Amino acid sequence: MKRFGIGALAAALMFSGLAGAAFAETATPPAANNEAHPAIEPAALEILKATSEKLSAAKSIAFHALGAFDVPARDGQPLFYYSRSEVLLVRPNKLRVIVPGDGPPSEFYFDGSTVAVLRPKEDLIAIAEVPGNLEDMLEKIYQKAGIYFPFVDFLVSDPYKALTSGLTRAFVIGQSAMIGGVTTNVLSISDEKVHLQIWIGADDKLPRLIWATGTDADKPRHMVEFSNWKLDGDVSNEAFAPKRTAATKQIPFARPDEDPGEKKP
Repeated sequence: MKRFGIGALAAALMFSGLAGAAFAETATPPAANNEAHPAIEPAALEILKATSEKLSAAKSIAFHALGAFDVPARDGQPLFYYSRSEVLLVRPNKLRVIVPGDGPPSEFYFDGSTVAVLRPKEDLIAIAEVPGNLEDMLEKIYQKAGIYFPFVDFLVSDPYKALTSGLTRAFVIGQSAMIGGVTTNVLSISDEKVHLQIWIGADDKLPRLIWATGTDADKPRHMVEFSNWKLDGDVSNEAFAPKRTAATKQIPFARPDEDPGEKKP
């Protein structure tokens, strides 16, 4: 789960009761030293693998992601913020993420060689040449501008590898009929930095909801709910070009907290 980092969530979103009791009664978290309940259950891995195979085989993927995260106020009280992302992916190297959001709206485009981030309200655009595949691009834009998408593990070519790298615990909690109007398998997976609870469609194998909690007490929690899934639809190349105007002003492609005038060593 290298890419599902909790610490990068705030930057990402700039661009951007009873059921629990029932689960607790029917599912016992596995113990690492108990052979009958291994720390990593094969059944959980099988569900993740089926999801990965379905997503990686799709030539195009579209979905909506409603995200929520909390950050502490000055007095320590947690404050929750929401953001919605409209995602369109064409393999191997095209991505569009439109973020209406509660904050400033933003639009992200990658056409296989160039990344453009548009702020339509201010009519500003940042552009960078980032040739390569999708994974290379995602790594470079995070390093260069702090851009990160909390659903990125489901965009890469091998979601199973992204979700299980460094895995320390994984088990099936049970099933739910409360999310997305479908029956879902509910999993818990963890590594040293984050715990994820994932709801995955039992029949369609598509992710429906994720709750993530960092292992450090000061890290924000976040949630992503998925809807409007469409796989293998027809997509034109024009979908990955920003709609700029003659008045659109280009700004440096850099981290939001970086001084444009500051010279790096």
